[in-house]
Amino acid sequence: MSEFPARAVVDLGVVRANARTLGDLAPTAQVMAVVKADAYGHGLLPVARAALEGGATWLGVAQVSEALALRAGGIRSRVLTWLYAPGAPLADAVAADVDLSVAAPWALREVEAAARSTGRTARVHLKVDTGLGRNGLTPADLPEVLNAALRLEAEGVVRVAGIWSHLAFADEPGHPTLHAQAEVLRAVADDAEARGARFEVRHIAASTSTLTDPALHLDLVRPGIALYGLTPVPQLGGPERFGLVPAMTVEAELATVKRLPAGHGMSYGHHYVTPRDTTVGVVPLGYADGVPRHASGVDGAPGAPLGVGGRRLAIAGRVCMDQVMVDLGPDATEAAGDRVVLFGTGADGGPTAQDWADAAGTISYEIVTRLGARVPRVYVDRARTTEGGALRVAEGVQ
Repeated sequence: MSEFPARAVVDLGVVRANARTLGDLAPTAQVMAVVKADAYGHGLLPVARAALEGGATWLGVAQVSEALALRAGGIRSRVLTWLYAPGAPLADAVAADVDLSVAAPWALREVEAAARSTGRTARVHLKVDTGLGRNGLTPADLPEVLNAALRLEAEGVVRVAGIWSHLAFADEPGHPTLHAQAEVLRAVADDAEARGARFEVRHIAASTSTLTDPALHLDLVRPGIALYGLTPVPQLGGPERFGLVPAMTVEAELATVKRLPAGHGMSYGHHYVTPRDTTVGVVPLGYADGVPRHASGVDGAPGAPLGVGGRRLAIAGRVCMDQVMVDLGPDATEAAGDRVVLFGTGADGGPTAQDWADAAGTISYEIVTRLGARVPRVYVDRARTTEGGALRVAEGVQ
C-alpha cells in the first residue's frame, strides 16, 4: 500500500457490471463508455479495459491527449475525441486511428491537413449544435462543412463516420427540448445522407437518456457518470433504481485522535466549537486532494458526511488544504490509524458521492472528478474474487 494515508478504491468488476447493465438498457444501440477526465477520476486505462470487458464497443474522451493515452495503453477499440483547439496534434490522432469530432470549419481543414500529412484516412464525426449553444456546427453552417467533407471523402482523405450532438437539458427527463433536439439531428442527418453521407452512427444520448428514454438511443449511447455507478438524475432515485453500483470508495486513516474540552474551537476560524468534552480526529485529506471547501461544517450546519466505525458523522469546521476534522463524540473508542470512509457504495448506510454533492451544493460528477492526483487509486475486482479467483489489487496502474 502507499505511504499516503488515504486512497480511492475502484472496483473494476463493478465498472464491468455497470457497462453490461447499460448495454442491457440500450439493446438496440452500441455503447460508448465515456472515460474523459481520467475516467471521471477513477483511472483512464483500468476503467477503459473494464468497460470494454463489460460490452462497450466505443470509448469517448474530450481531449486528444486522452485518446492517445488509450492507444499507448494498448486499447484498440474505436475511440472518439471531441474537444480541441487549433494546433492540436491531430496528425498523431489520425495515425493512431482515433475518430475526430469536427465542430467548426477550421477543424475540418486541420483534420484534412493531418490526414494528408500521415497518408491515412481520417475518421470524423460532424458535431451539430442542435440547441445547447456550446460546441458544434449550427444547422445553417453544416451544409458547407458537409459538402467539403464529402469531397474529401471522395478523395479518400476523410471518412464521415458519424453525426452527433449534446442535449441541453440532459439531466431533466421529459423536458420538451430533448426530443426537439433529436429531431433536429435526425433532420440534418437525413439531409446529409440525401447528399451522399453514409453515417455509421448517429448519437445524442448521454447517461440520463440511456437510462430513461429509449427513443433517444439512436445508433450509439454515450454513458459517462452512469458507468461509474452514480445517478445523473438523483431526483428520480439512486443508482440502485437503474441497477448500478458506485465503483469508487474513498477512505483514509485517522491521523490524530485526541480529547478536547467543551467550548474548544476546531479548525480555522473556529466555525465549529465542541458542545461538550469530546474526542476529535484528524482525517488527512483536504481541498488539495479534491475535498470541496464548500463541504465544511460551519455556522452550526454539519459538513459532508463521514463513515467512522459504522457511525455516520460529519466534517466539523473548515476544510483545510490537507485535512478535515471530525467530532467523534465523548464515548469514542477510535484511535489513530482507524478507517474513515468519505464516500462509497452506501450499501451499508455509509455516505455516498451524492451525499457529498448535496452537502457541497454541487453534483456527484464534480465530487469524483476533482479527486486529487496524490490520492492513490487502488484497483480491485471483487466479482472475480467471488468467482473463485484471487483478488486482483493494483495501485496507481494507468
